[in-house]
Amino acid sequence: MKPNFEKMNGLLPVVVQNARTGEVLMLGYMNQEAHDKTTETGLLHLWSRSRGSLWLKGESSGHLHKVVGLILDCDRDALLVETLPNGPTCHTGEISCFHNIVKGSGFEASKLRELEDIIRDRLSRRPEGSYTWNLAKQGRERVAKKIIEEAGEAALAYLSGSDERFLEEAADLVYHLLISLAERELSWSGVEEVLKRRRK
Repeated sequence: MKPNFEKMNGLLPVVVQNARTGEVLMLGYMNQEAHDKTTETGLLHLWSRSRGSLWLKGESSGHLHKVVGLILDCDRDALLVETLPNGPTCHTGEISCFHNIVKGSGFEASKLRELEDIIRDRLSRRPEGSYTWNLAKQGRERVAKKIIEEAGEAALAYLSGSDERFLEEAADLVYHLLISLAERELSWSGVEEVLKRRRK
C-alpha cells in the first residue's frame, strides 16, 4: 500500500513516534523523495517546508532516527513513523517537540523515558568523561556488581535511612538498571509489559 501524495498536493503530514515508548516525538512532512530516501536508507528523511528541501532528521545534531515502522492512516494521506531515536528529537534539547503542556500532565513517566534516551545516547556516542559509558565499557560483570551494590544500599536505606536517603538510593538503583537494560538493547517498556502480564 502506497501513500496518496497526489491527494495532499505532494506533501503528507508525518507523526513521528518512539517505537520503544510510544511517545509522540514530532510532526513533520514527507514528499515522495523523502519517503523514498527513508525507505532506502532506514533513516528518517523529511521535507522542510521553510527551506524547500530534503533533510535527514538529526544530521547536524547526530541524533538520527532509525525507522522501524511506517503506518498509513485509513485514507493513506497521513503517515505514522515509528523510530528509534539516537538522542533528543527537539532542537531545544527536549526528548519530544511536544513538551509545552497546555492541559494535563503530558506523557506519563516522560522523565524516566528521557533518562532512558539519554543513557542510550551515551552508550552510542561514548563521550569522554561520561559515567554511563565508563561503567558500561567495563563489561556486564562490572555493571552487575554495581546493581548489586546499589540494591544493597537501597535496602539498608529502606530499613534504617530517612525517606530522602531511601529515595536517593532507589534512584541510583533504577539508574543502573536502566544502564543494564540499554546495554542489552532492552527498555523499561519491556519491564512494564512483564508487570502487566503478571497483573492478569
